[in-house]
Amino acid sequence: MRLPRPRLPRTQRGRRHAVQAVMALCVLGLLPATWLFTTTGDRLRSVADVPRTDVAVVFGAGLWDGEPSPYLAHRLDAAAELYRAGRIRVVLVTGDNSRAEYDEPDAMRAYLTRHGVPSRAVVGDYAGFDTWDSCARAKKIFGVDRAVLVTQGFHVRRAVALCEAAGVSSYGVGVDEPHDVTWYAGGAREVLAAGKAFLDATVRPDPHFLGDRENGVREALAR
Repeated sequence: MRLPRPRLPRTQRGRRHAVQAVMALCVLGLLPATWLFTTTGDRLRSVADVPRTDVAVVFGAGLWDGEPSPYLAHRLDAAAELYRAGRIRVVLVTGDNSRAEYDEPDAMRAYLTRHGVPSRAVVGDYAGFDTWDSCARAKKIFGVDRAVLVTQGFHVRRAVALCEAAGVSSYGVGVDEPHDVTWYAGGAREVLAAGKAFLDATVRPDPHFLGDRENGVREALAR
């Protein structure tokens, strides 16, 4: 069965209205991305100049055969560098552990300990299923009020905006990556994810799993 072809407006006025409608949709589609840029411009730093902060949050980015993916490894490398430089004291690793055979936080912890971060300085959040969940849980479950967020450059603005909305005063460190297919795919995904981020920042829903308060960060800082 052949679907009918869409008909273009026949009058000049109709065509003008159609163009205006398309332009309006484009503007609406770009508003969330514009919001991200305008609200986070002064919160981005490098590893060298980020303010000293007790806690760094590293977001999960997938495992390959049980080990951090290259992008996740680069995030962890930056966090380890921050720790060795004395710019942070504790690393909160947040990721997906929804299945017994898939454990991002423990893989992240193991990687950090192999790169000079003591295990006692690493705290795991096993229900960081997306960026909003990770930010909301950092505040509500782990009691984090201020943090350095470590992720790729294309994701860092969304992370900062969402953590700020969740009540975590944040600076973002964007890890540089080669501009390959994965990088461009991540950037394109961010344009779409900006809409959900705007909704999350406005509605501020509870994470998928909330649970009881955890003292891991406080205890790590006390050590």
